[in-house]
Amino acid sequence: MSDVERILRRAVLEITPGSIVNLGIGLPTKVMHYLPDDFDVQIHSENGILGAWKQAEPESMDPFLIDASGAYVSLREGASLFDSAVSFAMIRRARVDLTMIGAFEVDAHGNLANWKIPGRFSPGIGGAMELAQKTKRIVVLTTHTDKHGRPKILETCRLPLTAKACVSRIISELAVIDVTSRGLVVREKLADISDADLQAQTEAALIFAIESGEEQYGE
Repeated sequence: MSDVERILRRAVLEITPGSIVNLGIGLPTKVMHYLPDDFDVQIHSENGILGAWKQAEPESMDPFLIDASGAYVSLREGASLFDSAVSFAMIRRARVDLTMIGAFEVDAHGNLANWKIPGRFSPGIGGAMELAQKTKRIVVLTTHTDKHGRPKILETCRLPLTAKACVSRIISELAVIDVTSRGLVVREKLADISDADLQAQTEAALIFAIESGEEQYGE
C-alpha cells in the first residue's frame, strides 16, 4: 500500500454517516473515491454544490459540473446546486461538520499554513481560511515530511498562516496525531515505526498515548 493510499483509507474512518463534509483541494479530494457508493454523506464544494460525488466516467462527464478544484464530478441523488454566496453562508454559519484539508505546515498549537510559500506564485487563499475558521472539525491530511525530508509537523508554523488553532487531528502516512491542550498526542501508528523514529521525523514534541496510560489505538 502506498503512503497516499494509507492516508486516504484512514481518513475515511473520520467521516460520520449523515454529515456534511468539505474535501480540500489536493490529497483530500481523493478521499471521496475511497468511500462506499452507498455511504450516507453530503460532500460540500465551496463553488456551490452539496452532494458532489465521484468523478463521472469520461463519456458521461458534464463540462459544466466541476468542484472547487476544477475536477469533473457527478451528483448524488438529492444534490443541491447554488451560488457561491449561499455556499459561503453555509461555511460561515458552521453548517459544515468536517473539513479535510492539506497542509504545507501544521504545528503543535493547531495552527495551519497551507496557502502560500513566499516567493512562489499562489492563486490566492480561496475558501481555505473560512473553512479552517468556521468548520466544526478540521482534519489535516499530509505527508509527514516534505519532498526534501523536512518535517511538516512543527513546533510553530513559519509560513503565512491560513488560520490559528483550528486543527483537531493530523493524519499522515505514519500516524494519527491529535492536537490537544497538552500538546500533540499520537493516537495510532499507521506504519511500522518506533516512537523514536516517529519523533525524529517530527519537529514538535510528541506525546505517545500509551505512555500516559491511554489506548494507543483507541479514540
